[in-house]
Amino acid sequence: MSIQFRNREQNQLTKWIGGRKKYTLLYKASRDGCTHTAFRNNCNNKGPTVTVLYNTDNFMYGGYTSASWKSIGNYQNDGSAFLFRFYQNGKWKPVRMPIVNAQNAIYDHPSYGPTFGGYDLHTFSNTVNFDGTSFPLNGSASFGVSYTMNGENYKSIANGHLRVKDIRVYLVEDLAGDTPLDGSWRKTAKWNLKLLNELKEKVEKYKPLKDLKVPQARILLVGQVGAGKSSFFNTINSIFRGYITSQACSGNAEHSLTTMYRMYQIRNGQSGTPMNFRLHDTRGLEADQGIDSHEMNYLLDGNLPDRHQFNPSVPISGDTAGFVVSPNLSDKIHCVIFVLDGSIVDVMPEKVIERMKNLQLRMNQRGIPQVVLLTKIDKVCEATATDISRVFYSPVIQESVDRVSQIMGLPRSHILPIKNYESETELNANVNILALLTLQQVLHFANDYMYNYLDQIEEGKVRQLNIRE
Repeated sequence: MSIQFRNREQNQLTKWIGGRKKYTLLYKASRDGCTHTAFRNNCNNKGPTVTVLYNTDNFMYGGYTSASWKSIGNYQNDGSAFLFRFYQNGKWKPVRMPIVNAQNAIYDHPSYGPTFGGYDLHTFSNTVNFDGTSFPLNGSASFGVSYTMNGENYKSIANGHLRVKDIRVYLVEDLAGDTPLDGSWRKTAKWNLKLLNELKEKVEKYKPLKDLKVPQARILLVGQVGAGKSSFFNTINSIFRGYITSQACSGNAEHSLTTMYRMYQIRNGQSGTPMNFRLHDTRGLEADQGIDSHEMNYLLDGNLPDRHQFNPSVPISGDTAGFVVSPNLSDKIHCVIFVLDGSIVDVMPEKVIERMKNLQLRMNQRGIPQVVLLTKIDKVCEATATDISRVFYSPVIQESVDRVSQIMGLPRSHILPIKNYESETELNANVNILALLTLQQVLHFANDYMYNYLDQIEEGKVRQLNIRE
């Protein structure tokens, strides 16, 4: 288990505390030193905090107090304090252990690290040196003195020892003062049936830049296995069909369910007329498998035909069946969508990130805009799972967007959280609205690519290639 305190953990903690919170790192033993001086200098008189311990056996636990550390040399009263566990031997097993003796919520001695209760959890005193693998804390654990343990004990919380990889203390603040007046971090029109119908109409009437005579914008879907590439097509398709569809093969599997390159049409549900964009689905990215840079070049340049079957043992060449020798602008990809599973962003394999970065180089060389679909947001934020229209009010989703923006090197406006249809059997207006807002933004980016291409034509840097030579 990697050392982290992000979406899942913060969402759980916020649920326990209540309200809408943000978390700012104040103290980190591996960075600041495991000393009472470093802890006190960074954490005294700051306000409510949460202390998180990461032990060597992949247990993650700690305590929350709404009282501010002050080095008073005595107990502090806090009826809101609690102890908690997030992970047990690397497995997600959250449990909250509330205070029962509020007068002894924390012991605030100036030479101690964070200490909860009547020594329920005393992390360390004075200085603890790193021994090369961990901090062997010199504190103690007598769980159950001032906190109700709910059937837990020293063994189940910390595996019976205080050897930790790190200790981190976060400031816990109310988010209200840092957000717009309506609480949203990304502005949209009011979500209602009127907005839904307006979005559907705009997408139905969408046409690529007419000066280039491109009949359809071409959108390439790239992403992790199981992240929801095919599900995104099915979601958009369902909206315009008027019922849940599963035209593209989707589901959970160890390896990609998509082995064939597909150029999916989205058709108007009433007339059956194809719309002026296509979603291109390809096989999923894995640490050691999936689409590679060589294949990506041919995809972006429009050389591969619909239903091309990927075969790692047979490299793509001009002899490949259906190979488009002289693709024109209409064949090329105009925007790329990276599809990432929002619930596992923090534990994405480094090899997968590296593969995506390599693919991005190919796209950047061609000036192709990129966006990220952050899927499964209902698993990232409980409030969003209950009401998808709260997506742009969720600090947990906002942090995920910020995190992915950093990983992918893309502006935050290019990171688009979404909920695909997966287990549903009926359409949901809010799911439709979010999907259409996402699609509308993607089509805008596709048009940006075409405007840039038109500029190059007018500047004489490229020839108009709408007709194959």
